[in-house]
Amino acid sequence: MTEPRVQPDPAFALLGLYEKALPEVYGYLLARCGDRVLAEELTSETFLGAVAACRKEHAPPVSTPWLIGVARHKLADHWRRAGREQRGLRLVHDAECDVEDPWDEQLDALRARQVLETLTVSHQAVLTLRYVDGLPVRDVAAHLGRTIHATEALLTRAKTAFRRSYQEEGRDA
Repeated sequence: MTEPRVQPDPAFALLGLYEKALPEVYGYLLARCGDRVLAEELTSETFLGAVAACRKEHAPPVSTPWLIGVARHKLADHWRRAGREQRGLRLVHDAECDVEDPWDEQLDALRARQVLETLTVSHQAVLTLRYVDGLPVRDVAAHLGRTIHATEALLTRAKTAFRRSYQEEGRDA
């Protein structure tokens, strides 16, 4: 009689990487959302999602960069959910954009973070993915589940709102 062949659970590879990757994944999320509780929740979702993904056929090799990619998707999912909730609660009127581009000047990082937190969730998401993560508009659109043209329009409105708030914050300081 032959021994039964048991396949090891692919999620064990993730378990071996957990202690090393946890601070990096958490740090990535905390730096982008600025909220410890939310970063902890998203980190948990990231690892749970990674376990499910590891068990699928043709799963990619488990690594810290792959986990950061999973975390980026979880953060984008959060922003989409929050955006839907926000749209359900109030109607946002978008102002017309000005010609001047504020991204040519140097920004104070702390003030920029404070201003970013005052913007709508969709504006936070598009600006963070584009300018903090450095993703091209095509990838930002894919993460947010939008068309490229809709993402470009959102990015224009977000930059306008950011510039307006950043300048007002500067005058108040």
